[in-house]
Amino acid sequence: MLRQLVGRRAALDVVADAEQMTATAAAALCEPNRLDWCVRAVGSGLDLRWPGSPHPADCPHPHVIDHVCTAPVAPPRNPAARKPRKAPPVPAGQLTL
Repeated sequence: MLRQLVGRRAALDVVADAEQMTATAAAALCEPNRLDWCVRAVGSGLDLRWPGSPHPADCPHPHVIDHVCTAPVAPPRNPAARKPRKAPPVPAGQLTL
């Protein structure tokens, strides 16, 4: 997976699959809440860029797609099962925060 903050003004926190594909293949996997990203090599590593519209289908750069987690959903925690924290003992006259 690739993770990057994308954008200069209103940055998005993007988590994308690391599998690189063509622009056409990535566009076919797009959904309303799953975007494809154009991968550019820059001096500091890889840079994910939203291809925008219109984006040429024959873009020479590899593309990746937003990650969709397929792991089972974890059961909700039971707050009543948590043990209360005990304050550590302090010497007499010392304040605790």
